[in-house]
Amino acid sequence: MPEAMSWTEFAIVGISCAITILLCRTVPLFALRGRELPSWLSRALTFIPPAAFAALIANDILSPGMFDAGLWPGALPIVAACIVIPVALKTKSLVFCIVAGVGSYGLLMLI
Repeated sequence: MPEAMSWTEFAIVGISCAITILLCRTVPLFALRGRELPSWLSRALTFIPPAAFAALIANDILSPGMFDAGLWPGALPIVAACIVIPVALKTKSLVFCIVAGVGSYGLLMLI
C-alpha cells in the first residue's frame, strides 16, 4: 500500500500549484498590457472558448461504452445534439440551445 502524503508535502504541492496558476495568469496580462496583438492572433484566440466547449460536449456525447445499453439509448445524446445544431445556427443564443437540448433529450427519452 502506498505511503500517505504528509501535511508538509501536501502544503508544498498546494503552494506550488497556487504560484504556478498565479504566474500563468498574471505574467501574460502584464507582458501584453498596452500592446496590440496581430490580427491573426486575435482571430485565433476567438476560437478558444468554442473549442473548449466543444471538447466538453464531445466528451458527454461520445463515450466508449455508449451503445452498451442498446442502439437507441446510446444514440439519444447524438440525436439531441443534432436537434440543437439548427437552433444554434438560427438563434445564436445559449439559452435557446440549452432549452432545445434538454427538451429534446427529455422528449426522446420518453419514446
